[in-house]
Amino acid sequence: MLKGLALTPPIVGRISIGKIVERGDKRLPEKDDEFTITTQVQTKDGWLLHPLNESLRKGAAGADRSAKLRSIPVQLLFDDPELSLRANYTLFDRRSGRPLCVGNGETCKRSTASGMQTLPCPTPDNCEMSQRQCRPLGRLNVRVVGDEDHVDELGSFVFRTAGFNSIRTLATRLRYFAAASGGCLSTLPLELRLRGKSTTQSHRAPIYYVDLTLRSGTSLAEGARQAKAAWEARRSSGVDQEALDRAAREGVALGAFEESAEEAVAIVEEFFPEDEGGGDGNEGATASGAKSGLAAKLAGKLGTPTP
Repeated sequence: MLKGLALTPPIVGRISIGKIVERGDKRLPEKDDEFTITTQVQTKDGWLLHPLNESLRKGAAGADRSAKLRSIPVQLLFDDPELSLRANYTLFDRRSGRPLCVGNGETCKRSTASGMQTLPCPTPDNCEMSQRQCRPLGRLNVRVVGDEDHVDELGSFVFRTAGFNSIRTLATRLRYFAAASGGCLSTLPLELRLRGKSTTQSHRAPIYYVDLTLRSGTSLAEGARQAKAAWEARRSSGVDQEALDRAAREGVALGAFEESAEEAVAIVEEFFPEDEGGGDGNEGATASGAKSGLAAKLAGKLGTPTP
């Protein structure tokens, strides 16, 4: 196997809570108050919608066609919380779009002139190299329940976020659910839910973040019972969840950085734009492309097509 290449969960689509609008010669993030499910194909008009986006929206609307998609039924691929949600402090080279340093607050892997080094990570606030450009980046991989026509039990939709609210809430929920279910996270009936809050930093305007809860109408006791029964049924049928978690853990550890050069272009555009306009533009929005010029510059260097 190629060395230095992280093997991450296969992605079949994206989950976001924002959209891109064009203003003049710029593509800017606009916050949203609902989920959007897209494919991995991006055009000049934005990411192409996944068929699940429409089917789940119709199910949420019912008789009310104006209802918004604010919850998504999901299932996790792994029992280990840290495999489903991987979050790091990340510093990108904005000229090339490539990751330079990834850390967890204790240690970091940093690309230097003399090669890859493992160094102490003092967190972005205390790091001289960061210069306020290093931020948390979280990636949550889930299966969306409802895709009956295209069942892929090892394929996932990824929700990326640079917002502390989403990362902290998701990490906490995963730990709690793992403990309460006896480690049967992969079979718990869960749903992503959009929540809103306002802070002094947001000037009392609502910001939206993502939470992970049991599906509506399911108690913790009932959810744990269902999860354990389903887990045992899968094991009896030959599915080795423990081996799957182990393979995923070993795959992620193969690479120093999770994102490839091609993925880094979109991520820099989405969460590390040069022109942010102040505030936390990554909580409650996906900022795919703060500047069309930046996208062209990065795409040209990496040999990838410009959206």
